[in-house]
Amino acid sequence: MTTEAPSGSAEASRPEPRPVGALLAEAIALHRSDRLREAEPLYAAVLADAPDHPDALHFLGILRHRQNASAEAVALIRRSLALAPDNPDAHNNLGNVLFETGRGEEAVAAYRRVVELRPEAADAHHNLGVALRALSRPAEAEAALEQAIALEPRKALFHYSLAMLWLRLGRPEDALPILHVALALDPNLTQAHVARVRAIRLSGKSSDAAVEALDEWLAREPDNPVAQHYRAAYSGDAIPARASDAYVRSIFEGYAASFDAHLDRLGYRAPQLLHAAIAGVIGDPRRSLEVLDAGCGTGLCGPLLRPFACRLEGVDLAEAMLAKARERDVYDALSAGELTAFMAARTGSYDLILSADTLVYFGDLSAVAEAAAGALRQGGILAFTLERLAAEDAGPGYRLEEHGRYSHAAGYVRRILAGAGFTLIAIEPATPRNEGGAPVAGLVVVARKSEGDAHSNP
Repeated sequence: MTTEAPSGSAEASRPEPRPVGALLAEAIALHRSDRLREAEPLYAAVLADAPDHPDALHFLGILRHRQNASAEAVALIRRSLALAPDNPDAHNNLGNVLFETGRGEEAVAAYRRVVELRPEAADAHHNLGVALRALSRPAEAEAALEQAIALEPRKALFHYSLAMLWLRLGRPEDALPILHVALALDPNLTQAHVARVRAIRLSGKSSDAAVEALDEWLAREPDNPVAQHYRAAYSGDAIPARASDAYVRSIFEGYAASFDAHLDRLGYRAPQLLHAAIAGVIGDPRRSLEVLDAGCGTGLCGPLLRPFACRLEGVDLAEAMLAKARERDVYDALSAGELTAFMAARTGSYDLILSADTLVYFGDLSAVAEAAAGALRQGGILAFTLERLAAEDAGPGYRLEEHGRYSHAAGYVRRILAGAGFTLIAIEPATPRNEGGAPVAGLVVVARKSEGDAHSNP
């Protein structure tokens, strides 16, 4: 349910003479190739000649949303619709922008207009149903999703979305048969496999039943990193020291477009918690620090870190997430890579390393703590969030939970940081986000590398 780049100049609502028509066609071609910086001035050139060109306004709006200028995107697409009010594609993309930026009620109105203009469009009913589900309007969501399935019964995604409605309502027994249909239609639909395992557990069945479902999945896709990771989580066998790079990429590469809005619906606040924690240690920001955002994702921490940084870098495994971070235009450098190896290769490079909700994909924190210590200058600050494991004596001090993330005991974190040469400043309970309607028990951790040359202290 992401905004769609224009599929070609044939979508234009009216033919245009050259050079405007040629400019628009070239802009669309560049846009389709993800060459947004090159497409943008061409759309602007079209609008300089034809300020009321509805397609240029619409497509520039999509582009500006991709650049995280979503308020401007909405204004541009609304201008386009004022000129061409019966364009279902523009209404649909308006709905997508609104939904992805957390404006659910307005998104529903846009999708309803698409359904009015194109009642045979199954995707429009599906989009409407997903938006209504997010707004906790289950009866309306069910009707829309059922209509999408009636129009296009062989689309696995539609069945999956209906099953997710039942899971959201606490009805896993209703979700399971629908997920079986989704997987019969598309056995490679990863999110449906994960939802099936979750539904099995929520329906009261044992972890053995969940493992059996995962083994069926692995029989089809033995190298699937998501299936491998969840099998370890549910079985307790061969628990990895951290989530594999392939698992993290699989989870996040397809998640970038809606990531920020999804976290907003979860009440995500890890960046703000860390910002408050480091401000309490560092004091007023002076743009004087070399800063690394380790596991930067879409760059949600970037604007909060920028006032502290004379140079701000980010690193993340998922290229799609980095593309969104790049569009924020607040980082001096963004790199694709695994953060432990990235830090290990940059001895004494940073005054501050921050990691928001990323180390939850690590169980054993020793290697990443040592890499961070090496990458920091003397007196440098490391700050991060974790999910909290209540039982201090639980195994090695961390546990891979069934949701696929690790939780950590506070005592374990203290030991790891001390062993890596850090002095603990604070380790405080916090709620970094909600999940399933309940607050997630977390930790906010701040530590300082052992003191040395005062010149390098932040």
